[in-house]
Amino acid sequence: MKEKRKERKSACRCNVNTCTGGGYCLGFIGAAVYNISTATTFGMGFWGFLKAIVWPAFLVFELMKFLGM
Repeated sequence: MKEKRKERKSACRCNVNTCTGGGYCLGFIGAAVYNISTATTFGMGFWGFLKAIVWPAFLVFELMKFLGM
């Protein structure tokens, strides 16, 4: 019976991680498309791609700063 419980717990963890990763993936694609489409040069497009990778970190930082944490 202990083996069956372990299988159920691991299945639940996979579902939660998949949902979180999917949300980040959609956010990344949207930010990359926006930043690259508004770029006027190749360098700005590359910079926009890099910003699309790290924008969630800046969002959380600014939110915590706003909330005074």
